[in-house]
Amino acid sequence: MDTNAVLDIALDALVLAAKLAAPVLVTALVVGFVVSLVQSVTQIQEVTLSFVPKAVAAGAALLLAGHWMITELVTFTHELYGRIPALVGG
Repeated sequence: MDTNAVLDIALDALVLAAKLAAPVLVTALVVGFVVSLVQSVTQIQEVTLSFVPKAVAAGAALLLAGHWMITELVTFTHELYGRIPALVGG
């Protein structure tokens, strides 16, 4: 197995991990920013007020993007299995 092939697979896996994490992380970031802004304006400092909306938004992001995430992961897995003969044989 060539080291370049291993690095290529690792890079593809890291890019896929970033793509799969992006919808949930960006949603939590935006909701957290909006809640923080509202808390600053109204001077309400409640811990659950910042946690619950982020948790609900992250769940909604998973529901909306879940099918796409699974499709990307299955496609990547099929591509990896397709690369096995070239990795072992060459």
